[in-house]
Amino acid sequence: MTATDDLFAAEPAARTGTLVGYGRVSTRDQILDRQTRALEEAGCIRVFTDKLSGKNTDRPELSACLDYLRPGDTLVVLALDRLSRSLQDLITIVAELRRREIGFRSLHEALDTTTPGGRLIFHVFAALAEFIRELIVEGTNEGLAAARARGQRLGRPPALTPEQVEHARHLLTNPTATVTSIAKLLGVSRSTLYKHVPELRSTGARELTT
Repeated sequence: MTATDDLFAAEPAARTGTLVGYGRVSTRDQILDRQTRALEEAGCIRVFTDKLSGKNTDRPELSACLDYLRPGDTLVVLALDRLSRSLQDLITIVAELRRREIGFRSLHEALDTTTPGGRLIFHVFAALAEFIRELIVEGTNEGLAAARARGQRLGRPPALTPEQVEHARHLLTNPTATVTSIAKLLGVSRSTLYKHVPELRSTGARELTT
């Protein structure tokens, strides 16, 4: 079942009517009082709060809130950006709530997944998130194809350029040169030198120590 399917899933046969709130501010200097008060006035019996940036993936109180919720409950937030770090994050959280038969309500946006209209809006959100993801993938692939067409090398640059490889081969004609000394001169490891000059292994290269 996809996230979109979860958002359209039927409501549980019996709702508990229990509302649980979650609030968040970005820094410890900001005050949570307004969010907490609004959530309590909306009927939340308990409110969990984090003082963390929305980009922080470790939100302990949100995790505790999600663990606290039971089928038939509804999670309430003041606004969507208080819950999620991105549109995709929002879709993921709400889809998981739906899978667990838990409702979701955002007071500021007047969204409520316990209603058909609210589920429809989140279905549109999910479709939009997927569309954006596909555009990013398509754009990346087109950019890579264009770079290849221009002859541009993709990926990590080689440890040794062709000129350096030829220089290494020339140095090895010196009877006093060793693999180790040449590797140090070129600023690479001995294994890298062997990788770019593989014939060293088959021709009995000089001692690896200086």
